[in-house]
Amino acid sequence: MSQPSTAQVLDALRPIVDPDFGKSIVDLGFVKHLRVYGGEVAFTIELTTPACPVKDEFERAARERVGALPGVSSVAVTMSANTRGRTAGAGGAGGAGEVLPGVRNVLAVASGKGGVGKSTSAVNLALALRESGATVGLMDADVYGPSLPLLLGISQRPQTSQRGEEKKILPLEKHGLRLMSMGFFITENSPVIWRGPMVHGLIRQFLTDVQWGELDYLVIDLPPGTGDAALTLTQQAPLSGAIIVTTANDLSLVDARKGLAMFEKVDVPVLGIVENMAWFSPPDLPDRKYWIFGKDGAKRVADELGVDFLGEVPIDPRIVSGGDAGEPILLHAPESEAAAAFRAVAGAAARRLAVLAARTPALADANITWVNDPR
Repeated sequence: MSQPSTAQVLDALRPIVDPDFGKSIVDLGFVKHLRVYGGEVAFTIELTTPACPVKDEFERAARERVGALPGVSSVAVTMSANTRGRTAGAGGAGGAGEVLPGVRNVLAVASGKGGVGKSTSAVNLALALRESGATVGLMDADVYGPSLPLLLGISQRPQTSQRGEEKKILPLEKHGLRLMSMGFFITENSPVIWRGPMVHGLIRQFLTDVQWGELDYLVIDLPPGTGDAALTLTQQAPLSGAIIVTTANDLSLVDARKGLAMFEKVDVPVLGIVENMAWFSPPDLPDRKYWIFGKDGAKRVADELGVDFLGEVPIDPRIVSGGDAGEPILLHAPESEAAAAFRAVAGAAARRLAVLAARTPALADANITWVNDPR
């Protein structure tokens, strides 16, 4: 039996459609390094983010479709990802010029008010992206109330490196994340009493003087509200997109609207709204949900404002106990419903960033290596 042609292999893969782009993975150029040796077929499917939730489905469908071709004896599918960048004022291939060079996507996590779980959400979203295989940094930009040291159980102080006259701050690392926070430089009981220009300077320093290195995503935990510190960061950081965290009660939703308006004014796309502390299920009644702050409030606001609703995170006491112990729920209870919700939100945000990035530069051409049977 004769070997299949490369055209036949591509035709077999063409019906596999990426749901975010609405196009075939072949037409999008996701099929790379296609090789045919007799009945042995090998190729790579390169996704736009490692956080793609359908990558296992893509791999299964590709094996089945190509394996069904006459003359195919084996199919080797390699799944990979090349995270596309969308940093404002990007310099080079996905970098961000003088600010955050090497960082492909800068994702802001914001809230209109404090107390809605924004910092907890930022930490778990960063961990979920890292879990998918991405390189991730997390910057705690809440100067007055830094929470990263507590949430990740860190008490060290960052070191510096010197190259000639250039001095860089080295981020701390834990759980595979590169980390920076004002909380690393102050004692637990030291209040931060700063005026606006000092805050502005610190934020600028975190963006330009920290040696973040190459990152697929830098998650920035913004200060709550729409005050001077938050506005400074939206203007200084090359933000690729923002997520707004809220609860379903009316007061939080009013403030969430203000946060969305702030991002619109500085031309930062809002990827969607997340409803935190959405419901509570008692341990002895796991199938019953109590909507403590009301039901579907964040979803209604998202529909009203024309942005995506990214999902609901339930109340789970382990979020609090794990956070207090420096063990976020993605690590403390990885099989929990709350951990699954954070993973879903992270995946949705990563896919939206990939789509936004693809709208500006042309999608890469398929990198297909045509190899004949040498035997």
